[in-house]
Amino acid sequence: MLVLTRSILEQLLTPDRCRLAMATAMRATSQRQCVLPLRQFMGIPDRPGKLGLMPGYLGGDAVQRFGVKIVSKYERPVGDPHGTHVGAVMLFDAVNGLPLALLEGGTLTALRTAATTALATDVLARQDASHLLIIGAGEEARFHIDALLRIRAFERLTIWARRPEQATKLLAELALPATLTTSVASDLRSAVARADVICTVTSAKQPILAGEWLTAGTHLSLVGSAIPTTAEVDSTAVSRGRFYVDYREAALAQAGELLAAIAAGVVTAEHIVGEIGEVLLGTKPGRTNPQEITVYKSLGVTTQDLAAAETAYRAAVELGLGQTIDLDA
Repeated sequence: MLVLTRSILEQLLTPDRCRLAMATAMRATSQRQCVLPLRQFMGIPDRPGKLGLMPGYLGGDAVQRFGVKIVSKYERPVGDPHGTHVGAVMLFDAVNGLPLALLEGGTLTALRTAATTALATDVLARQDASHLLIIGAGEEARFHIDALLRIRAFERLTIWARRPEQATKLLAELALPATLTTSVASDLRSAVARADVICTVTSAKQPILAGEWLTAGTHLSLVGSAIPTTAEVDSTAVSRGRFYVDYREAALAQAGELLAAIAAGVVTAEHIVGEIGEVLLGTKPGRTNPQEITVYKSLGVTTQDLAAAETAYRAAVELGLGQTIDLDA
């Protein structure tokens, strides 16, 4: 069994390679070549955190894998080196039931999440989109900027954060194209109105983006919230957009923005146009005209973790990277 650390994963799971893996995972998910129990959380008594468990199986013609992601999610101060996701992904061969790899979970989660957002943005955003707005300035913002800059020829990048100094710091740390104009937004409403592509990667528990701010033709990706009781945008934003998800069953159980809009009577479950995998397969339409507002709700599913883990595992074997553990010793 291979053990793959953060530095190895960052080397192996390049944004382009990971995006291709996510396309495979999303198609297999929408073809239901998978088993995806809903994620489970266990609160830690007297502590600001919880344990998350995400088991799953990913099938298809090329590979059959199963595994589990185990994540410790603790509220941490800004700049904490551990981030909000600390854990591991265990990858098994489904043919013989033997473990193949143990992978550092925080980095794998950040990389596959950003890659899937980029994939969804690529199939839903206008081809002429030129202004990217990132809402949030944490670890996910860093990975998302790297991934999103590869799928459109953006001319402007704007970051908004509750602490503007964090956005300024992030911009200073990034290796960005010299042709890209960058800025830190002080007013979120005006920044939203000017952007073509918006990505929310925050820890907000209540909406911070109002749907009335959105302009025609915008694509919006919602990434930060992953439980039913939190939301980054209001119900107007949900109702105004053609709404897409990664996995319908999970969205109807855990997508806070969608569930709030349904509870308010603004939309119904049928508001989901389709899964990203269905758009890739051609069984559901994506954007149909330049004036539409499209919304992608990212929850993250275990098929994404397994596809990323499989990609990293294969590359590590080919390059001789990682530490081998003999479980029979």
